[in-house]
Amino acid sequence: MKRLAAALTAALLFVGGATAIPSPVPNQAVIDGDTMPRKLSEFGLFQPGTADLAGGVAPYELHTPLFSDYTDKHRYISIPAGKKARVLADGAIEFPVGTVLIKSFGWQDVNEGRPVETRLLIRRAAGWVALPYIWDADGKDATLALGGRRVPVSFRSPDGEVHEIRYAVPNKNQCKECHSLNGEIVPIGPKVRNFVLDPPGSEHFQSVYFEDPAALKPIMPTWDDPKSGSVADRARAYLDVNCAHCHNPAGSASNSGLFLRWTDDPTTVNYGIGKRPTAAGRGSGGMDFAIAPGDPDHSYMIYRLESTDPGIAMPEVGRSTVHKEGAALLRQWIAEMPKGGNGSTDQP
Repeated sequence: MKRLAAALTAALLFVGGATAIPSPVPNQAVIDGDTMPRKLSEFGLFQPGTADLAGGVAPYELHTPLFSDYTDKHRYISIPAGKKARVLADGAIEFPVGTVLIKSFGWQDVNEGRPVETRLLIRRAAGWVALPYIWDADGKDATLALGGRRVPVSFRSPDGEVHEIRYAVPNKNQCKECHSLNGEIVPIGPKVRNFVLDPPGSEHFQSVYFEDPAALKPIMPTWDDPKSGSVADRARAYLDVNCAHCHNPAGSASNSGLFLRWTDDPTTVNYGIGKRPTAAGRGSGGMDFAIAPGDPDHSYMIYRLESTDPGIAMPEVGRSTVHKEGAALLRQWIAEMPKGGNGSTDQP
């Protein structure tokens, strides 16, 4: 946290025009270009030889994040000077050309807390480009891994269980699989309903980065905070973030007929409630419904969330472990639905 605070202080001084603390800044020519640099350092997003932020790069958070094998994720954003993002009427954020969304993955008990990988989503003139980088053993730089990689790691989940997995760094095509909308790569997490610039300096960066900072009013609850919303609200937020980037009418799982967006999809059959499998194969586990109201043990949505079998597990990519706490929330939500009902009484 001290390292992040120091980097943020430097960033604020740079963007604010101060010169007392010189700080490297992003290499906008590389960001805007059409190359795929071999080394992460070529973008100038981090201070040389470290995972500390360069000047003008801001941290942000999500109310409800995507689950990825219990990794600690650190998210950052860089928008070129003189350009601003804007919030669209549907709540999406339109980022200008030259924007970079940065996400680093790691565990507190692995590599002394240093990141294992960093993924970039770059808004270039031709569209978004996704690039995965794996950090070198010395933690001073990261190397492009277009083909992905399996990294052996051992870590403890919040309940103390030790997990030994081959952590999957996605290849470039797998990035597109999750980030695809109407065949184009788009960001997943940073929607205004779920997007929060980190509190330190957030007002400053809101005014620097956004045309209308007042439009940044996130409404999505935090999935594991009961004070932030009802069980149904939090379950729907969890499904939106973990599933709806594929399970929507324009996503890669559109042919499933299962649509799990936060407010766009009513909690009826197409939301899985009383929905019979279409092409689930072994994924249905012999069960009749994706969500059987009042009966999580006979809801194949739960069956798939609690599996690590590649032919059954959902999501299909991005995890090698079961998110027990997330599955428990969805179990509670389904158990509280009246049997034979449509589950729509608690729609946010």
